[in-house]
Amino acid sequence: MQVEQDLITEMLGNSKIIAVVGLSPKPARASYGVAAYMQAQGYRIISVNPREAGKTILGELCYADLITAAADHRIDIVNCFRNADDIPPVVEEAIRIAAPYLWMQQGIVNVPAAEKAEAAGIRVVMDKCLKIEHHMRF
Repeated sequence: MQVEQDLITEMLGNSKIIAVVGLSPKPARASYGVAAYMQAQGYRIISVNPREAGKTILGELCYADLITAAADHRIDIVNCFRNADDIPPVVEEAIRIAAPYLWMQQGIVNVPAAEKAEAAGIRVVMDKCLKIEHHMRF
């Protein structure tokens, strides 16, 4: 458990840009609340949501996928607000863009996808809330 806690502290301390996959434009949604909180803490939020591509969320242009987003931005953390079954394609894109970190929000667990990401050198956290973990540390 301490190893995971150290990893979380490392991720949050070493990262500046967070791509939020599944970011909703609706303020009542968890993805929006977490992203707005992280943005208020000084992180740059890159929204990734194919239904909202080309629009803005939290003042940032929304992208259809991580590949397109990574063409314009270095991405430190890929933060996933997707169903567990939808994580494997996100991992494929995270590997393609060489993201250093992958974060699956609270309630999202996909062990095979996490193992694939880790085998590609991506550090992974699953089933934790980014906002809660940040708030506990900083």
